[in-house]
Amino acid sequence: MLGYRLSNGRLKSVENPIEELDELVWLDLFDEPLEKVKKLEDLLGVNIPTRDEMEEIEVSSRLYEENDAWFLTVTLPARAGQGEAEMGPVSFVLTDWLLITVRATEPRAFTTFPQRAAKADLGLDSAATVLLTLLEAIVDRLADILEHASREIDAISSIIFAQAELKPSGKSSFQQVLQQLGRQGDLLSDLRESLMTLSRAGGYLGLIWPRLEHASRESRERLQTLSRDVQSISEHASFMTQKVTFLLDATLGMINIEQNATIKIFSVLAVIFMPPTMIASIYGMNFEHMPELTWPFGYPAALTVMLAAAILPYWFFKRKGWL
Repeated sequence: MLGYRLSNGRLKSVENPIEELDELVWLDLFDEPLEKVKKLEDLLGVNIPTRDEMEEIEVSSRLYEENDAWFLTVTLPARAGQGEAEMGPVSFVLTDWLLITVRATEPRAFTTFPQRAAKADLGLDSAATVLLTLLEAIVDRLADILEHASREIDAISSIIFAQAELKPSGKSSFQQVLQQLGRQGDLLSDLRESLMTLSRAGGYLGLIWPRLEHASRESRERLQTLSRDVQSISEHASFMTQKVTFLLDATLGMINIEQNATIKIFSVLAVIFMPPTMIASIYGMNFEHMPELTWPFGYPAALTVMLAAAILPYWFFKRKGWL
């Protein structure tokens, strides 16, 4: 449990949040036990959503008002860039004087934002502005993740269409490409889900913002800018999803071309060795009356004919560019 109060527009950490609730502007509950949450509910007079309630997908269960408090639940990625992102719900409970966040994961914005707000004056003057600035940090983080994913996808695109990467060694390079594209596709899907929930939360905040005591015109403009940023990032995420789909199709096409080239080589080799095989089969028959059996030069002549029967088709295919 982390608690913060305001000091000259900056966030200051509080060592014992429960004992100093009246001075807090932000209370961050990270994977707190149920007993402690119940105690806080009694002290604050606010129902704090449980993990099951936070995971409800209905909009009415994620965005609602209760006992003079506003509840917003969004889905945010954690540990993105360190392997597979961990998606988890995060609830924001906003009252006139306190912001409560409830989470079981560790999105990076919840680490970087307090550090930045403690060093720089971000214009924080109420729980509402803390929520707004925290949401801006979250959107900035999602934009960074999407930008990194875009660079990764561009690198994968270069590998797919680079001629030097077409011949696999050991494990097929296209297998690795498919795995990388799959991971990027999953990440983009998670980002789009997160941005969708943020878009809903931004729209809900736009409705309730005029009712807040400390809602200034500047903060309303910032909220509108935040909504536009979420929309633009969502559009870019959709574009990158389409690009991943295109690259998946291109990779499968390259795999088919590679397989066809391998099959073509075996087909050509079969045609090349077919005449020598036929000649060897003829002279391998055990008939008593075969004129060439008593010919002294029969064996070298048969070898010569078989060699010529192999070289001539090879030369023909090479000239046609089939090999």
